[in-house]
Amino acid sequence: MLQKGFYLIGLLLLIWMSNGGALNEPNPELSDQDLFWGADQYDFSIMLRAGDLQCYWHFAHFGENFYLNFMVQLVTGVALDRHLSVTVNAPSSLIVGKVDDARGQIAFNVKETGFYQMCFSNFHNRFGSMQVFLHFGVYYEGQKEEEKKMKEEDMKQINNTLSFIQESSNRLQRFVFHMWRHYNYERMRRGADFYLLQSNSTYVNSWSLVQSLVIISAGYLQLYFLKRLFKTKPAEGDKPRC
Repeated sequence: MLQKGFYLIGLLLLIWMSNGGALNEPNPELSDQDLFWGADQYDFSIMLRAGDLQCYWHFAHFGENFYLNFMVQLVTGVALDRHLSVTVNAPSSLIVGKVDDARGQIAFNVKETGFYQMCFSNFHNRFGSMQVFLHFGVYYEGQKEEEKKMKEEDMKQINNTLSFIQESSNRLQRFVFHMWRHYNYERMRRGADFYLLQSNSTYVNSWSLVQSLVIISAGYLQLYFLKRLFKTKPAEGDKPRC
């Protein structure tokens, strides 16, 4: 298994060099089992420190649709800025998407087969960290030519009812996939609103406590100075007051 893995890596590198870098079309010499197929989607949170830069890679084939959703959920530190700089680079190092905001989405049709780099930079905050929620992946809505021919042949051999059921199930699966994408985006918004509410609550409680201490201190100082104004020293020979 290990030798086969090294063989496949060497073969991919050889194809990369022979094509002058990135692959711009599927290779007919390799089967689907030989190529690396990435997972459909990922969703997780990352923590970026002040001025931090983190990059992730995801594999995509030619003709697929690549998407990336992100949202800043929590910002801590001094001089807070919720803006996040996000860039997506193609396997040929070309920038295919760039967003500089607290939330955003990058989606495009894959033109090169290979690993796509996603970089997240927190250079806006020099003294603060931020928590970012990510949701990215690839999906394929079209059909390859070979798959189209096979389906046309199958249509002649199988019952139309079974074909209709299969088509309906595929359509339903695609709708469920897009619904799951929208659900993750709404979950990102709910998490960001929760952290913002918690931050505002802490801010209001802290300032209320500080203002209460200032008011109490000011009242005490006023009474102290008023008492000093009415305080008199008895002259020599006068009897002390009771």
